[in-house]
Amino acid sequence: MCSELKGIPIAVIGGDDRELYLVPELLKLGAIVRVIGLPQFGQHSMIQNCESLHEAVRDVRFIILPMPGIDENGRVRALYSPVPLVLDENVMSGISPETVIFVGVAKTRLKELAQNRNLKLIELADMDEVAILNSIPSAEGAIQMAMEELPITIHGSRSVVLGFGRTGMTLARVLAAMGAKVSVVARKASDRARAYEMGFEPLTYLQLGECLAVADVVYNTVPAMVLGRDVLECAKPGLLIIDLASAPGGTDFNAAEELGIKAILAPGLPGKVAPKTAGLILAKVIPNLIRQELLTATKACNGSGN
Repeated sequence: MCSELKGIPIAVIGGDDRELYLVPELLKLGAIVRVIGLPQFGQHSMIQNCESLHEAVRDVRFIILPMPGIDENGRVRALYSPVPLVLDENVMSGISPETVIFVGVAKTRLKELAQNRNLKLIELADMDEVAILNSIPSAEGAIQMAMEELPITIHGSRSVVLGFGRTGMTLARVLAAMGAKVSVVARKASDRARAYEMGFEPLTYLQLGECLAVADVVYNTVPAMVLGRDVLECAKPGLLIIDLASAPGGTDFNAAEELGIKAILAPGLPGKVAPKTAGLILAKVIPNLIRQELLTATKACNGSGN
């Protein structure tokens, strides 16, 4: 187990506290790890603290970008970097053609850069083994925020969960376990049926306005505009909205402010509230994916030689 990635060069570029737990796990597996945009990891024969992106990506087999990836200007999210880390065509030109790039979410700019170099991108955020496990710290973090903001307990609160995917399902279950009265708003009839089976009140989006009239807190997991002015105008005074969807979220925040509704955009909670857990999730998933990529490459090489 300790040498499963022995000698494999991997670049970890930028990131946040999650990567502080990911890198040591990669080292335990025998990988040669190049890092940039993170604190110095000290003396280790298999780690290289790089000064530039060109140095970090040169001749590596795999690149691990932060879960949020890069923005439309190519800037890498790098919490600890004193200078901007920008992934552009010049940097990409130094990446070997067989290199595989891991990222949480690949935005348009990263997809363009990878496509221009014919590089393989693997998006982690939507994989079940990542998303389901990440739903645990997401749910706990959202409930923590609600506890800090609400003048009432979660127990007995009227809590509404918008969306019943991986995060929504975990969130509804944890809220119910704490004694909340949980309503689930879902588009699919199958999701509403599952919500009912699990003991939650199933609602359609046509019922959202009347639901907000009695709700204490709404947790949105839908990455689309679902909490517009029309439904927000129906909200009970003192309603709290915690929007877990990726920016810009699913809430009309301007309308919420004008209506006196506190609405908080809170994407990416795993890395903020439980970075060790989130980092170890990546440390479980990414090595498995690397092994699969190496096996596929070996089979392809052997096949071409027959």
